[in-house]
Amino acid sequence: MKVAPRHLARELALQGVYSWQLSNNPVEQVELMLATSNDMSKVDMAFFQSLLRGSTSRHAELDEQIKPYLGRLPEELDPIEKAILRIATFELVQCLETPYKVVINEAIELAKSFGAQDSHKFINGVLDKAVKTLRKHERS
Repeated sequence: MKVAPRHLARELALQGVYSWQLSNNPVEQVELMLATSNDMSKVDMAFFQSLLRGSTSRHAELDEQIKPYLGRLPEELDPIEKAILRIATFELVQCLETPYKVVINEAIELAKSFGAQDSHKFINGVLDKAVKTLRKHERS
């Protein structure tokens, strides 16, 4: 099955945000490591860089935007869940050309692939609540 370039970009961005969260290495170093250890020929590079750089540089702002919908503190989240939510929140706020249903579905797929057994349910619930505020123009 052929995987879409944007889906691959999201997968690599997730790996990058996760690595950045755990290592505290500069995002440029994380990006270089990912680019040199993966086949980037089928990845939407501009989208990957936007997600990775945006999710890391604006992490505090993104955490505040998603915090009301978590039911717990962002610091208490599993690192994978936190990375997925940061990327999805960035995409909901900054990538308005991507329909919110696509953003949520992609986040759920990332959680199914990389998260704990039921993390996709948590991700879906949080984003479904958040989209009512973050994309209220699209939901009306």
